[in-house]
Amino acid sequence: MIDIVNKLWGFCHTLRHDGIDYGDYIEQLTYLLFLKMADEKDAHIPAGYGWDSLKDKSATALTDHYTEILRMLREEKGMLGDIFAQSMPRFNNPVNLKRLITLIDEVEWTELGVDVKGEAFEGLLERAASEGKKGAGQYFTPRVLIQSIVRLMKPDPRTHKGFTISDPACGSGGFLVAAYEWLLEVTNKGALIDRNDYKRIRTKTYFGQDLVPRPRRLALMNLYLHGIEPTIYLGDTIYEPDKGERYDCILTNPPFGTKGANQAPERSDFTIETSNKQLNFVQHVVNVLKPGGRAAMVLPDNVLFEDKAGDVFKILMEDCNLHTVLRLPRGTFTPYSQGVKANVIFFQKGLPTKETWIYDGRSNVPGVTKKDRPLTPAHFEEFEKCYGKDPNGKSKRTDSGEEGRFRKFTLDQIKERNYKLDIMWLRDESLENAEDLPEPQVLASEAITELEAIVDDLKDILEELETNGNEG
Repeated sequence: MIDIVNKLWGFCHTLRHDGIDYGDYIEQLTYLLFLKMADEKDAHIPAGYGWDSLKDKSATALTDHYTEILRMLREEKGMLGDIFAQSMPRFNNPVNLKRLITLIDEVEWTELGVDVKGEAFEGLLERAASEGKKGAGQYFTPRVLIQSIVRLMKPDPRTHKGFTISDPACGSGGFLVAAYEWLLEVTNKGALIDRNDYKRIRTKTYFGQDLVPRPRRLALMNLYLHGIEPTIYLGDTIYEPDKGERYDCILTNPPFGTKGANQAPERSDFTIETSNKQLNFVQHVVNVLKPGGRAAMVLPDNVLFEDKAGDVFKILMEDCNLHTVLRLPRGTFTPYSQGVKANVIFFQKGLPTKETWIYDGRSNVPGVTKKDRPLTPAHFEEFEKCYGKDPNGKSKRTDSGEEGRFRKFTLDQIKERNYKLDIMWLRDESLENAEDLPEPQVLASEAITELEAIVDDLKDILEELETNGNEG
């Protein structure tokens, strides 16, 4: 498997000389892998446009035919049309296209286990993201973090027949894939899934949405490689009207950066009017959860104390039990958003919040770096024990006191802070020792992130002043 990733990734470097960047390469690879596996499975591809038709050509006849294949498949209905939506060829040199076709043809992809195919694809996505190229991080959340969240949330579609799992900002589908992998693991590779349930789980359980065609395509392909046929919408989750669909479990990491379209969405189901993208995602998730449904969301620090944060979290805590907050280690999103300090909030809809437990996984923890201190499962082991086995946060818990990492805060204590959840109690000695400080570029990136949040607050105040002035 590693050999496959290395071969395909190694070829990516060759293609860079042909003007094809990492994202373009993985996108083109997506098209070709799909055609190869469709051929192996005898899946429907219009006659004369399948894998064999590519293998038989070379030189400009090959690039011309490849362009025609993409055009034809863009117009197909169903999953074919979804995967090839807005697809465009990126190969300038037919020799490079021929070489990639040959590399892919050497492997019988459908004979590989679901986990192997998926791991190969995820490996390529992770390579692209870890190269730190612009845009790679927009749809990639560290797999280690995703897997920890999924273990705690236990998204089990065997619970009942209508059980659905959603990621409204799905990127390349990492949360949805991990949710399915978790299911395979707890059911002994699917052996304990009732045969009648298996098709429903594969075709009617996993939902997502992304604003950008490329991540959506990667999600469709990623999930297809894992044996899932998901519903992945293309569009703006927070600016489009509510679809009316409701979900049992939502796992998501909305895109970093606070601003959406620089205006508050016109959503009748949003109580608080704000242009802050993440706060609108919080409102969206609360609204589209089924009663009793649960959610885990990754949110940057500034979203917990931003201007309208208290208003949004007040409503959240009235409608849901926001039982747990995890403060993530510095550098969790290194190298692609290394200056972002972030958290995960866990909540269940249907019961008001009486207390919130906060786990500080950041203070006095060495910052994550790409090479020397990468993110590992060990970063989340203690937190997972503290969280407990109940996915809705109802396991017995112990407050570790002012010197410990896991503490309970009552609703009254949170009210005193105007519902803002940026609560810290541990003295972070690493920030007081010059030798332990993060790298200058990380500190600068953190400062920029916080300044951007302040600027966004000022813009909101200006907009309100202008609106009030016009009304006067």
